[in-house]
Amino acid sequence: MTIAKVRRKPAEDADAAERAAAYALEDQVGFLLRCAHQRASEIFNAVMERFAVTPTQFAALAKLDDLGSVSQNQLGRLTRMDPATVSGVVGRLIARGFVRQSPDARDARLVLLALTPAGRAAASEMKAVGAE
Repeated sequence: MTIAKVRRKPAEDADAAERAAAYALEDQVGFLLRCAHQRASEIFNAVMERFAVTPTQFAALAKLDDLGSVSQNQLGRLTRMDPATVSGVVGRLIARGFVRQSPDARDARLVLLALTPAGRAAASEMKAVGAE
């Protein structure tokens, strides 16, 4: 099998060159979003440094504080985390004593997550700091 070479017309080459010359990374939405995310992460880390939590851990704590108890699947959906991420986040929060698991009284297949007293206190303090 041979690959045919496509010859471009000079006008097409000129258009491509013009588009390339007009491209400015600093004007691209994706680049600007990444810069905004990077800055927001820096601010979060500076403000929340004393709690030693990641933004995803904080999101999970804040949402559990708001709702009381939810399944891990629902927590992932509410905080926009994929299943692997929410599993790791929940595991680390359980290890720190902030979250507990318990069977759902209505559906034995489900495990519900809820804050422990230490988790409620931490979430409350973090949310107060985050609101400043």
